[in-house]
Parts: sequence; structure tokens; C-alpha cells
Amino acid sequence: MPQLTDEAAPDRSAPDGSAPDRSAPETSLPEPSLPGQDRAAGTWMTPEAYGASRAGLWTAAVVLVTDPDGRVLVQSVDYRSDRLLPGGAVDAGEAPSAAAAREVREELGVDGRYPRGLAVDWIPADTPGFPPGMRFPGEILHVYDGGTWTPERIASVRLPAQEITGIHFAEPADLPALMDPGDARRALSALRARINGSGTALLEDGRPTVPTALDRLGVLRTRRTAQRGAWHPGPVPAQLSVRDHRGWLFAPDGRVLLLIARATGAAHLPSPAAAPTAGAFPLGYLYDEDRRPDGPQDVHARTAARLTGLAPAADPAYARLLATPEQVRELSDWGQAGVRELEAVHAARTRLSLPAPTRTPPTELPESATRW
Repeated sequence: MPQLTDEAAPDRSAPDGSAPDRSAPETSLPEPSLPGQDRAAGTWMTPEAYGASRAGLWTAAVVLVTDPDGRVLVQSVDYRSDRLLPGGAVDAGEAPSAAAAREVREELGVDGRYPRGLAVDWIPADTPGFPPGMRFPGEILHVYDGGTWTPERIASVRLPAQEITGIHFAEPADLPALMDPGDARRALSALRARINGSGTALLEDGRPTVPTALDRLGVLRTRRTAQRGAWHPGPVPAQLSVRDHRGWLFAPDGRVLLLIARATGAAHLPSPAAAPTAGAFPLGYLYDEDRRPDGPQDVHARTAARLTGLAPAADPAYARLLATPEQVRELSDWGQAGVRELEAVHAARTRLSLPAPTRTPPTELPESATRW
């Protein structure tokens, strides 16, 4: 940053061009420059010149809210066809977090504070969609974490008489079809940053400057497979057929193995036979009790076990990650039964004498073999 002064930088060298005497005290001000004299070279600038050299940008703040099923709150407005996250422009002298709270209150009638930032995005001046007469200079947009809203909080939403015409909770993969492309990229990047739990992501036009494994693999770009039903602990009863069998396979640090399809970004628990394990036992199963009695009676079975190692990756179509159980649930669509399943998973971790893992960005494992 250049130093600021109202005068030219003084020339403190001796008359013969030698270095200044640093031992002599500086007791006098430099003489003002006379008309016609050259101002000293260097990085000195007047406050006026420095102020004129700075880029002018707009500032805005939005809030990312999800429902208990992991869907994202978007709102319809009366001035454009695509949907938006709640939020808007930061007023002069207003903090971005204060603007986020004000906008949610004005647009949805819900009071709250949103101190946790998920992302800060730089939107370039040449972004399509802004009318030339607007002279859009570019924008810094803050994305704050609105958390997961309960059904009661969602029911408390009160829309204003104009501007906001409705709200909708959208599957993350549907955001590109509902929103402006840059807005959708930003929302998905912010959602991945929330799942990562590693702090605020820096974005440029909605794209992370330092992509994580979830970003690189495009997680949540396709719809999650719904696995709804009631959670039942223990083995699957003999009269029920197993539709699919997945494993909560624990690494020594308490995280679990997760597979990501490279082509789609879809997240899956692995088969219990995907890796060498020890101490395996049936954890429970998901069963759709609302199906007709004469319909198929199949279930989604779960096994818990401790990983003892990983063989070389057998299928290059899948990336292998280690994630916390909470991250696995947030990348899945299991409904409220997922809460019960998560409780069973942590009980299994305790039974296997493994630590509670700290939330960090999911780690992609190498394709080579791993042993613990």
C-alpha cells in the first residue's frame, strides 16, 4: 500500500548524493516544493489520488437456510423470473451481517442473527445480466449461514405486501434450474463450505479459489437418492427382503468411508464388503411402513464395522473419502429417520471404542492400498 502525504516525499539525501545521516534528529519539516520543481519519485500519494485509485464495488449479503431434509430456501420475487436466496444490498455504513439480518426480517418476517459466514464471492463487472445503464462495477457478496429451520420457524414466515411472492425449499441439485447460473454456483459452494465446516470459503464468480474434495467432485450437483422410512435397530427380520446393504465403516479417527460417483457427484455408503473390517455387527435398517401391505417389503440394511485397511481402489468411477457421520447424513436424503440412524451410528462408534471425529473437510483417499 502506498504511503499517503499531503506533500511530496522529502529528499533526505546529502547534497553530494550520499545516504542521509540517520543519527541526526529530524527536527524540521521538509520545505515545500516550489513551482516548477519535480516532486520526489516513489510510492507517495496524496489522499485524493489514493482514494481515486481504489476500485469501487457494490456490497451485498444473502443467507443460506435449509430445512430438516437438507433442501435450500429460495424465494420468488416480482421483478425477475429466477429465484434468489434471501438477502440484498448492504446499506451505506451498514455491516454485512447486519444487512443479512435486516433483509431476512424485511423479506420473510423472521428475526435472527447470522454471524457465521459461509462464503465471500467476488462478482466481476462483466457478469452477464446487468443492464448497461446500471454501470455495474462488480460486487463483493457475503453468504451467511442461516442454519436449519424447524417446521415451526418455517411456518412463522410472513411475506411482505410486495417484492417477495413466495418461498420454496429446493433440492440442492435443482438450484441451477431455478436460479441465475452465478447465484446457483455460489449457493452450492456455500452449502459445501457449510458441510466442510472449515470456515468461510473465498469465491470468484461463485467458484472456490481453493476447491475442496466436495467442490472438485461436484457433490450435490445431482439429486440425492431418497431413502425414507422408519429406522429400526438390529438385524433385518427374516420376512423382509434386503433392497440394498450398506456399511458404516469406521477409520481409526472415528470418520467413516464414503463413496462419491465421479460422473454424478452422488454420495453413497459403501458395501460392508468394500474393505477389510473387524468387529462387524448389524446396525439396523430403514423400512417404509407406509407402503401397501401387498406391496414390496424390502428394506435398506446397515452394518457397522471397524476398518482395518483399504485395498487398492477397484472401481475408478468412485472416489473414496473419509467423512464424519454428520457429513454423510447432510449429503444424503434420509428424512427424519436419519436422525435415529445417526444416533445408532454414534452408539456403534462407542461400542467399537473409537473417538468422536472432529468436523473437517472430507479427505479423499489415494487409489493405492491403505493400512491402519
